[in-house]
Amino acid sequence: MQQTLLFLAAAACAYLLGSIPFGFLAGCIRGVDVRKAGSGNIGATNVFRTLGPGPGIATFLLDAAKGVAAARVVPWAVWLLAGAEPPRAAALVCAAAVLAGHGFPLFLSFKGGKGVATGLGCALSIVPHSALAALAVWIAVFLATRYVSVGSIAAALVAAAAPWALDRGAGAAACALVSALALLIVWKHRSNVRRLLAGTENRFCFTARQRAARDAAKRAAAAEAPAPTP
Repeated sequence: MQQTLLFLAAAACAYLLGSIPFGFLAGCIRGVDVRKAGSGNIGATNVFRTLGPGPGIATFLLDAAKGVAAARVVPWAVWLLAGAEPPRAAALVCAAAVLAGHGFPLFLSFKGGKGVATGLGCALSIVPHSALAALAVWIAVFLATRYVSVGSIAAALVAAAAPWALDRGAGAAACALVSALALLIVWKHRSNVRRLLAGTENRFCFTARQRAARDAAKRAAAAEAPAPTP
């Protein structure tokens, strides 16, 4: 009975931690509601585009820190109060709970981010080799395509498969959970997939020249679009 209560307490703490919307708070500091700007997402990419590199990078790091803290710190803190050591499964429960909080935050009417940064933090704590492999794939695909979403989807797919080869020592339960959470992140990108297929997904722009070329392409596409039928 005590173990069940400890698991519930840890899951609740991790969920509340995940519900802290750092991207939204960054916008509030600047007087901007990021949910009404850019893509409308509270994640680091939209914060970067809307508010600039500083807030965007800070949002990414803080969201990733949520994953690390949920998997590492929350179980230790909860079981410490009970004078016991946390079981291995506690980190898995807390990882699932923090991603649930990030994706469906209590403080924003259950409308949150896609969970890439938070998922990375969880994976680094549970299956570190797979997390690093996924991060390397994200960097390579992002640099090759300049699509953050494509890099994120590719990295999530790697994170879903890699634990079974690179982190089998973490146990079947950990591998299965990471695979499931990674596929959830892919599912959360379904709107990006629709935009990619429609050719309307935004590429990341590193320079003013790239931004100018992107804006010119958008204007050309708008000019060629057929007028709406009255």
